[in-house]
Amino acid sequence: MYLIVTRAYPPEIGGMQSLMWGLTKELSKHLMIKVFADYQENHKEFDRKENFSIERVGGLKFLRKIRKAQLINEFLRENKVKGIIADHWKSLELINTDKQKYCLIHGKEINHSKGSVLNKRANKVLNQVNKVIANSEYTKNLAINNGINKEKIIVINPGIDPVKKLNNKSLEKVESLLKIKTPRLITVSRFDKRKNHEKVIMALRNLKQIYPNIVYICIGHGDEESNIKKLVKELGLETQVMFFKDISDDLKNALLAKSNLFVMPTVIFKSSVEGFGIAYIEAAQYGLPSIGGKVGGASDAIIDKETGNLCDGNNLEEIYSSIDEVLKNEFYKKLGTNAKKHAKNFEWENIIQKYLKLL
Repeated sequence: MYLIVTRAYPPEIGGMQSLMWGLTKELSKHLMIKVFADYQENHKEFDRKENFSIERVGGLKFLRKIRKAQLINEFLRENKVKGIIADHWKSLELINTDKQKYCLIHGKEINHSKGSVLNKRANKVLNQVNKVIANSEYTKNLAINNGINKEKIIVINPGIDPVKKLNNKSLEKVESLLKIKTPRLITVSRFDKRKNHEKVIMALRNLKQIYPNIVYICIGHGDEESNIKKLVKELGLETQVMFFKDISDDLKNALLAKSNLFVMPTVIFKSSVEGFGIAYIEAAQYGLPSIGGKVGGASDAIIDKETGNLCDGNNLEEIYSSIDEVLKNEFYKKLGTNAKKHAKNFEWENIIQKYLKLL
């Protein structure tokens, strides 16, 4: 038996939640799995559908961490467990065991100044596990630079599920919404500084001079939402930018399928960095090339000039020219075909084999 210890888990929505759920689901096809996860509202209906045991721990954040560790330590004493796989170094900090331990790292949570309290805490935990599983080469190098033993680190990119059949009603709805708008840019992500929506919108102001019917579809929500909408208004781009949030997966997938280019030229904001960027791969499944940032782990998801373009997300001119290069002569069609083939490598049936080999 292996334990999955995670703070991020469905039914809560998010990239980490999807990663940990996908990993658990695939491992459970080969191994006996038990999950210790944080409490989420409406979790009972979700948990009931799964073929593995999920134990939820609630309460205030600090007390929840202690209580969860106590329950795990007790379970380890009373049951035959081969190893633990954790989503975050903090998930292992209070667990006392000589069992095999594996910890995923993603970028942001280890990006602390060398010698700082958080850096020392993270390194203490990560240098004691059997293997550190980095989501990209970038995250691996970041970990090494921050003091984690390079011999302990292996790179396994996040996995994705195969695409489901598109819903015809949703496709029809999207065509009705977009009508003659083309080319179609899209971003699916939280609205925060790191994702860099504002630079894309600023580039859009110039792009619309060449492509008068261009549209930029933004799916998500977050702290920067009001600022981004304000910028759209200030630049007079209300007819070029469309916002969607709290929509169904069917509608989201239809919007992706009917778009031409995924745009997310991420930057580093404070300690926040894009360790990989699963959204690029999810877009690629629908035949969309991507514009990604040079910093962070996007280069593991995007093959520059083959499945999209990598650019300096802090350089507005680079963002503009990268988008224009892909849109010219509908070059996105060729790149999109390459991207769709590339995305197959990230399907869980392929990624899980790397985990099984490691375990």
